[in-house]
Amino acid sequence: MYTLQNFDLDIFLRDYWQKKPMLIKQGFQLFEDPLDEHELAGLALEDNIDSRVISRDKQNWQVSHGPFNDINQHCVGAWSLLVQKVDQFIPQADELMRTFSFIPYWRMTDLMVSFSNTDAGVGAHIDQYDVFIIQGKGSRRWQVGLPAEYGESLPHPELRQINSFSPVIDEILSAGDIIYIPPHHPHNGIALEDCMNYSVGFRAPSEQEMLTSFADYALEHNLFNQRYKDKSITPRAYPGEIKQQELSHFKHLLSSTLTSSSFEQWLGKYLSETNRLSNNEVEEDEHYSEEEIVGLLADGVYFLREPGIKPIFIESQATDNTDFIFYIESQSFAVPLKGRDFVLNFLNSPAYSTELVETPKSCLFFTQLLTKLVNSGFWLPE
Repeated sequence: MYTLQNFDLDIFLRDYWQKKPMLIKQGFQLFEDPLDEHELAGLALEDNIDSRVISRDKQNWQVSHGPFNDINQHCVGAWSLLVQKVDQFIPQADELMRTFSFIPYWRMTDLMVSFSNTDAGVGAHIDQYDVFIIQGKGSRRWQVGLPAEYGESLPHPELRQINSFSPVIDEILSAGDIIYIPPHHPHNGIALEDCMNYSVGFRAPSEQEMLTSFADYALEHNLFNQRYKDKSITPRAYPGEIKQQELSHFKHLLSSTLTSSSFEQWLGKYLSETNRLSNNEVEEDEHYSEEEIVGLLADGVYFLREPGIKPIFIESQATDNTDFIFYIESQSFAVPLKGRDFVLNFLNSPAYSTELVETPKSCLFFTQLLTKLVNSGFWLPE
C-alpha cells in the first residue's frame, strides 16, 4: 500500500542520515491516511495509550494528558492531538512505519500520529532523535534549521521551546510529502488547515540508559560477581597509589563481562523492548497446544503478525554453530540453525499459512516456535 518514491536510499544514507535535514516531495504519491482524526481521538480514550493535547490560546499554552473522557474541553484555540505508538494498534499505520525499515528495527521507536487544526503546532524545539514526518491530509508549513546554541523558553512546564532560528528548509508540505529531521536540528511546524501528520521516530539510547538496563540485567542474572585479585602486588613508595597495572586489572574485570555472550543476550533483549501497549497475550488457561497449532496449520489457517511486532537478531559470526536466536519484546526465541532462513522469511512476512509458504518437512521446531509466538500474543490465527 505504501511505497517510497522520489527517494534515493544510497544518497540519503551517505549525505543526510544524522547529518542534515531532507525534504522529499511526494515521497508517497496518492497518499491515503491510515486513520482519520475521529479514530485517533478514539485511541486517546483508551487507558493504556499515551496521548496528549497541546493547545495555545493567544500566548497561553496548555498540555493535557489522556485518557480523555471529553477531549473537546481541551481543544481550545490552536490545538494538536498527539497519540504515541499508533503502529501497535492500526495495521495500516504499522505498514506505513515499515516503509522506513531501511533503518533497522532496533532503531525504530514508534509511529506518533497527530491531528492539528489551523495555526496549531507545538512551538519551535529541538529533539534528540531522528524523525521522518509524513504529511497526511491538509497542509503544514515546516521550518528546519541547523544545530547551534539557542536560547530556550518554557511557556509550560512540559514544553521546552527555543526562541528563534534561521531555517535552511522552509516549505509547505501537502499529502504525501516527507521531511527528515536529524537530532539537534531546530524545527517548527504550523498547520495551515486541519491536517494529519505521522512521525516515525528512531531510538538513540544514552550511555546512562544502557548502563542502568545492563546493571539491572547483571543483578538479575548474577553477573559481575568476580572479585578483584592481586597475586602479583608490588611495593610502592606511597600506600595511596594505584598502579597502572592495577587500573588495567580493574578495567579488564569489568570488560570481561561486556565482551561475553551475556552482553549480547542483554543487548538483544534491551533493543527489542518497545514497552508494547497492544498486548494480546493469551491467558494461560486459553493457551494453544502444539497439537492445536498443527491442526490450524493443516486447515490452512492464516497466522497474522500483530501490528508493531519487530523481531531483531544479532548478526552471526562465521564460527557460530549454535541455534539461531531472535528477540521480541525482551523475549528470546531459539530455533535450530538449519531453520534460520525459513524462520527469517516467516518473521519478515505479515501473514503465514501453509497455502502461502511450504513448511519444512521436519517442522517440529516451527510448530513449537509458532505455538510460543501465538501464546505470547505476537502472531494470532485469523
